[in-house]
Amino acid sequence: MSGPLFAGLDLGSTSIKLLILDGEGVELLTEQVATPWRHGPGGTTELDADALTAAIEDLLGAAARRLAEVCAEDRADADADARIAGLAIAGMGETGFLVDGSGAPVSPGFAWFDPRGREEALALPAEVRREFAGRTGLPLGAQVTVAKLAHLRARGMDLEGKRWLNLPEFVAMTLGGDVALEYSLTSRTGLLDQDTGEPWPAMLEALGVGSSFLPPLRSGGDSWGAVGADVPPPFAGARLAVAGHDHLVAAEAGGGIDPDRYHVSMGTAEVLLRVIDGPLGYEARTRLAERLINEVRHVVPGKHVLVAGVKSGLVLRRVLQSVGISDRAGRDALDAAVMELPYEGALEDDGIEISGARNDDGVFRMTVRTDGVSPAEIFGAALRHSNDEIAILIEAMDREIPPATSSLLTGGWVGMRAVQRARGRVLPDIAVSSRGQDTAYGAARTAMRSTSPAHPRAE
Repeated sequence: MSGPLFAGLDLGSTSIKLLILDGEGVELLTEQVATPWRHGPGGTTELDADALTAAIEDLLGAAARRLAEVCAEDRADADADARIAGLAIAGMGETGFLVDGSGAPVSPGFAWFDPRGREEALALPAEVRREFAGRTGLPLGAQVTVAKLAHLRARGMDLEGKRWLNLPEFVAMTLGGDVALEYSLTSRTGLLDQDTGEPWPAMLEALGVGSSFLPPLRSGGDSWGAVGADVPPPFAGARLAVAGHDHLVAAEAGGGIDPDRYHVSMGTAEVLLRVIDGPLGYEARTRLAERLINEVRHVVPGKHVLVAGVKSGLVLRRVLQSVGISDRAGRDALDAAVMELPYEGALEDDGIEISGARNDDGVFRMTVRTDGVSPAEIFGAALRHSNDEIAILIEAMDREIPPATSSLLTGGWVGMRAVQRARGRVLPDIAVSSRGQDTAYGAARTAMRSTSPAHPRAE
């Protein structure tokens, strides 16, 4: 190990990960902390900015200590070269903070799966509702950022004079970086016109804000300045970049995906990605949104993506919780038990009914109509339910672009053999990523590229 190091920060729904690479792209370490959500009634879930900042400080501190240990094992004079040259940040979409003129947050950060804002979204002006999908590439519902902004406004928050920062850009600012937005993340808000790449005036007017509500837009990997001197070494002074939306960054972790391949990222949400050369247009976006499929900007400048999501991970996690499994050993034992059953399970056809994976649902429901139900049967039923939802999404995408011929599975759930078996029933020619943290790895690779003198957007 020699020379500068590069770090990738992944702000995930379950945990926040930091991965460090050496100059040859070799992984040195990964650290993580739990995402500090604050849970409320009815599925409401939000982030306090101070709690988030404290969690990231803890994470950077733990990574710095681990790095010193790793370097000390490598050579005696390790501390001299243990320097982070670049740090890039990826993270979940839709979540962020409304900030005032000084950059101080004036509201909590709502989780993308928080149900608040549904009523306010449906109360937007009729023309905005009618054009929303075709303009933004998103279905209108509680998940999009504008629904949460409308919710805040309906409860007395004056949005005028405020600015919006998605979660990774907010963290970049707190680390000393610029106040700016990244395209792929801002594509998740409902504030951008996908054809022009500019803020959608009708939506800004509906929210009662002007063009200054959105800071300047940049591409993934552009420079966001540098980590401030008040951040402990070895991170202080590192060049900062925002890598972009987590699933898209993961898709680029191995150097990009072929246009005829699905990149399937299985975290709390399960996302199927297809990369396309440009926007499909207003009418296609409207049709896709009817099936809850997005057509938005990629982290690669000029490219767009189809993003089809189901809440498989959320449902599977709640299955584990409902049967009392909370550790890796229990999950591995359950995986083995599911694999002892046929894919269809051993119960009568309607013995267990699972729902909640559809992207506008997210509420785990289970109906049991027979005896002999085991944790393995429940987990298998959840996998079959999510397969059914995925098949609907694939059918809709295949009507707009040529069908995919292969699939790459990534994310925390794909190490389970039962998950691989299930997805092999609905996805073509599957392969499984060998990396444990594709998003953090992809962000670290972004940091490496963005600090290169040859990078077209490096400072």
